[in-house]
Amino acid sequence: MSEQYQHRARKRFGQNFLHDAGVIHRILRGIHAREGEHLVEIGPGQGALTEGLLGSGAQLDVIELDLDLIPILRAKFGHEPRFRLNQGDALKFDFRQLGHEPHSLRVVGNLPYNISTPLIFHLLDHADLIRDMHFMLQKEVVERLAAEPGGGDWGRLSIMVQYHCRVEHLFNVGPGAFNPPPKVDSAIVRLVPHAKLPHPAKDVHLLERVVREAFNQRRKTLRNTLKGLLDAADIEAAGVDGSLRPEQLDLAAFVRLADQLALRTSTV
Repeated sequence: MSEQYQHRARKRFGQNFLHDAGVIHRILRGIHAREGEHLVEIGPGQGALTEGLLGSGAQLDVIELDLDLIPILRAKFGHEPRFRLNQGDALKFDFRQLGHEPHSLRVVGNLPYNISTPLIFHLLDHADLIRDMHFMLQKEVVERLAAEPGGGDWGRLSIMVQYHCRVEHLFNVGPGAFNPPPKVDSAIVRLVPHAKLPHPAKDVHLLERVVREAFNQRRKTLRNTLKGLLDAADIEAAGVDGSLRPEQLDLAAFVRLADQLALRTSTV
């Protein structure tokens, strides 16, 4: 890398720059960007994926927080008419300013592990605009995203993301693919917002509340952990066994509990 493009990874930004050409190629193949599409890359870093994404012929918006990386990205890609640089915090970014067409944005990112969960929830607020998302995340986070009921990985993150999206754990990436190497394994995940929600809740905010309460004390039974929201009769009316622990319930059961809470709230 030439001297003008050198940049030391910043711990406070959670930066680990991807440099393994084989991994980069595999990620780009998984994304399979095409001419005429509108891609959004979060945290492009030094542009490891950016070059390949632009090479597809797609329109590319990048969002970068680190001011020191802005001149590097401008020098590398500023001459490209399909490249647009947005300096700012992706956690606060209004993705609607990039377009209003339903399912038109394809989002990509090697996400800093310290912001990955809140950023995914922020993006889910814009799920109607997004066609799909491909992220490099901590492997353990991807396992939670793709989890199924009954296991220890099943929890709030799994349920709320799967409410909005189909989740695919594509492949794992070892620490050696990055500079500096992180202390954990990584993985690539594909999130595809549902065109039609498989289990629509009457009020998604009540669903979030029920799920949060249920997993606050995941070792307790639902009858105990939800007692501030629903009594035993409400839980039974939702067709759920109150003696179960939260990790034993699937998404549809949580939606029924949330709908029961909505019913109870509307009649109070």
